[in-house]
Amino acid sequence: MARYIGPKSRIARKFGEAIFGPDKVLSKKNYPPGQHGNSRRRKTSEYGIQLREKQRAKYTYGVLEKQFRITFDKAARSKGITGEVLLQLLESRLDNIVFRLGIAPTRAAARQLVTHRHITVDGKILNIPSYSVKAGQLIGVREKSKSMEVVSNALEGFNHSKYPWLEWENSNLTGKLLHWPERDDIPENIKEQLIVELYSK
Repeated sequence: MARYIGPKSRIARKFGEAIFGPDKVLSKKNYPPGQHGNSRRRKTSEYGIQLREKQRAKYTYGVLEKQFRITFDKAARSKGITGEVLLQLLESRLDNIVFRLGIAPTRAAARQLVTHRHITVDGKILNIPSYSVKAGQLIGVREKSKSMEVVSNALEGFNHSKYPWLEWENSNLTGKLLHWPERDDIPENIKEQLIVELYSK
């Protein structure tokens, strides 16, 4: 169950956005990391731009290279626009759904809740963050875990209506994936076509 464990603020500064959630370092140093981060940089090649976009998607969803490639290949074999299907597959990951439902404040925290067996799918405990949630499945918080501070803090004041492809029932802390999101409903700043062009070379 591999995951990125390197310096997160450095990655956030590289892309100029808080990929991993609120970042104090990024707010103070909003320029790329390294000795020459605050100076002029050389023009990035077309390949460099495409590679950067792939890395942005990988870090955003917390997926390493091998798993990302498997997900892309699955998207390429599916019907529809490959780039959009890729994002839909990433959005349907269990850890991402837990994050989108507001059960956890970040995807990393959502992944931890899943691996520590605090999350259920259709009433059964599931500890696989990469599990692909199907439309109609119910995602909930395990009964013993509903009083956890990290869960209650994350849910406090969370606006569940901002994701139209998800449904939330606050009385029993259960959400449902209604359908895969449309591209316009996915808020991530990712140019998926560049990733398709990179893998098509």
